[in-house]
Amino acid sequence: MTPTPNDAIVLFDGVCNLCNGSVLFIIDRDPGAYFRFAALQSDVGRDVLAGVGRAIPAGDPDSIVLVENGRVYERSTAALRIVRRLRGAWKLAWLFVIVPRPLRDLVYRLVARNRYRWFGRTAECRIPTPALRSRLL
Repeated sequence: MTPTPNDAIVLFDGVCNLCNGSVLFIIDRDPGAYFRFAALQSDVGRDVLAGVGRAIPAGDPDSIVLVENGRVYERSTAALRIVRRLRGAWKLAWLFVIVPRPLRDLVYRLVARNRYRWFGRTAECRIPTPALRSRLL
Protein backbone atom coordinates (compact mmCIF):
# COMPACT_ATOMS: atom_id res chain seq x y z
CA MET A 1 0.00 0.00 0.00
CA THR A 2 1.37 3.39 -0.97
CA PRO A 3 0.71 6.23 1.48
CA THR A 4 -1.32 9.20 0.32
CA PRO A 5 -1.07 12.81 1.58
CA ASN A 6 -4.35 12.32 3.48
CA ASP A 7 -3.13 9.31 5.46
CA ALA A 8 -2.35 9.70 9.14
CA ILE A 9 0.80 7.60 9.42
CA VAL A 10 2.30 6.40 12.68
CA LEU A 11 5.99 5.59 12.38
CA PHE A 12 7.37 3.44 15.18
CA ASP A 13 10.45 1.51 16.24
CA GLY A 14 9.80 -1.87 14.64
CA VAL A 15 12.04 -3.84 16.99
CA CYS A 16 10.70 -2.37 20.24
CA ASN A 17 8.19 -4.51 22.15
CA LEU A 18 6.61 -1.43 23.74
CA CYS A 19 6.22 0.18 20.32
CA ASN A 20 4.73 -2.95 18.75
CA GLY A 21 2.32 -3.26 21.67
CA SER A 22 1.38 0.40 21.23
CA VAL A 23 0.55 -0.18 17.56
CA LEU A 24 -1.76 -3.07 18.50
CA PHE A 25 -3.31 -0.89 21.22
CA ILE A 26 -4.02 1.87 18.68
CA ILE A 27 -5.43 -0.55 16.10
CA ASP A 28 -7.81 -2.06 18.68
CA ARG A 29 -9.17 1.42 19.52
CA ASP A 30 -9.24 2.83 15.98
CA PRO A 31 -12.22 1.05 14.40
CA GLY A 32 -12.45 3.61 11.60
CA ALA A 33 -8.89 2.74 10.53
CA TYR A 34 -7.81 6.39 10.60
CA PHE A 35 -4.17 5.48 11.23
CA ARG A 36 -1.74 3.57 9.02
CA PHE A 37 1.56 2.25 10.35
CA ALA A 38 5.15 1.71 9.25
CA ALA A 39 8.35 0.89 11.08
CA LEU A 40 10.85 3.73 11.15
CA GLN A 41 13.52 1.26 10.01
CA SER A 42 11.55 0.20 6.92
CA ASP A 43 11.93 1.59 3.40
CA VAL A 44 8.37 2.93 3.64
CA GLY A 45 9.16 4.65 6.93
CA ARG A 46 12.23 6.31 5.45
CA ASP A 47 10.25 7.32 2.34
CA VAL A 48 7.44 8.83 4.40
CA LEU A 49 9.93 10.89 6.41
CA ALA A 50 11.83 11.93 3.29
CA GLY A 51 8.51 13.05 1.79
CA VAL A 52 8.11 15.56 4.63
CA GLY A 53 11.76 16.63 4.62
CA ARG A 54 12.92 14.55 7.59
CA ALA A 55 15.33 11.69 8.14
CA ILE A 56 15.63 9.02 10.82
CA PRO A 57 18.35 9.94 13.30
CA ALA A 58 21.35 7.62 13.37
CA GLY A 59 21.23 4.83 15.92
CA ASP A 60 18.09 3.55 17.57
CA PRO A 61 15.01 5.59 16.73
CA ASP A 62 13.77 7.02 20.02
CA SER A 63 10.54 8.65 18.98
CA ILE A 64 7.14 7.78 17.70
CA VAL A 65 6.39 9.98 14.71
CA LEU A 66 2.96 10.95 13.44
CA VAL A 67 2.66 12.36 9.94
CA GLU A 68 -0.80 13.89 9.66
CA ASN A 69 -2.03 16.31 7.00
CA GLY A 70 1.54 16.86 5.84
CA ARG A 71 2.76 17.86 9.32
CA VAL A 72 5.20 15.93 11.49
CA TYR A 73 4.64 15.38 15.21
CA GLU A 74 7.12 13.63 17.47
CA ARG A 75 7.39 12.25 20.99
CA SER A 76 4.67 13.28 23.45
CA THR A 77 2.87 15.50 20.95
CA ALA A 78 2.55 12.59 18.51
CA ALA A 79 1.31 10.28 21.27
CA LEU A 80 -1.28 12.81 22.43
CA ARG A 81 -2.51 13.52 18.91
CA ILE A 82 -2.92 9.78 18.41
CA VAL A 83 -4.87 9.15 21.64
CA ARG A 84 -7.29 11.98 20.94
CA ARG A 85 -8.51 9.99 17.91
CA LEU A 86 -9.00 6.72 19.79
CA ARG A 87 -12.30 5.27 20.91
CA GLY A 88 -13.16 5.37 24.59
CA ALA A 89 -11.82 7.25 27.58
CA TRP A 90 -8.33 7.35 26.07
CA LYS A 91 -9.34 10.61 24.39
CA LEU A 92 -9.13 12.25 27.81
CA ALA A 93 -5.35 11.83 27.74
CA TRP A 94 -5.40 14.69 25.21
CA LEU A 95 -5.82 16.98 28.24
CA PHE A 96 -2.12 16.44 28.96
CA VAL A 97 -1.46 18.77 26.03
CA ILE A 98 -1.73 21.61 28.58
CA VAL A 99 1.47 20.35 30.22
CA PRO A 100 4.39 22.23 28.64
CA ARG A 101 5.95 20.18 25.87
CA PRO A 102 9.49 20.21 27.35
CA LEU A 103 8.14 18.58 30.51
CA ARG A 104 6.03 16.04 28.57
CA ASP A 105 9.00 15.21 26.36
CA LEU A 106 11.26 14.79 29.40
CA VAL A 107 9.00 11.98 30.63
CA TYR A 108 8.71 10.61 27.09
CA ARG A 109 12.51 10.52 26.72
CA LEU A 110 12.90 8.73 30.06
CA VAL A 111 10.62 5.93 28.87
CA ALA A 112 12.17 5.91 25.37
CA ARG A 113 15.69 5.63 26.78
CA ASN A 114 14.73 2.62 28.91
CA ARG A 115 12.16 0.91 26.66
CA TYR A 116 14.40 -1.97 25.58
CA ARG A 117 15.47 -2.70 29.15
CA TRP A 118 11.92 -2.49 30.54
CA PHE A 119 9.93 -4.06 27.67
CA GLY A 120 12.45 -5.93 25.55
CA ARG A 121 13.48 -5.91 21.96
CA THR A 122 12.93 -8.22 19.00
CA ALA A 123 15.55 -9.09 16.42
CA GLU A 124 13.42 -7.73 13.58
CA CYS A 125 10.06 -6.23 12.74
CA ARG A 126 7.39 -8.84 13.21
CA ILE A 127 5.31 -10.21 10.37
CA PRO A 128 1.73 -8.91 10.53
CA THR A 129 -1.30 -11.14 10.52
CA PRO A 130 -3.49 -10.95 7.41
CA ALA A 131 -6.01 -8.87 9.37
CA LEU A 132 -3.36 -6.26 10.24
CA ARG A 133 -1.64 -6.21 6.87
CA SER A 134 -4.11 -3.67 5.43
CA ARG A 135 -3.18 -1.17 8.16
CA LEU A 136 0.57 -1.44 7.59
CA LEU A 137 2.39 0.40 4.85
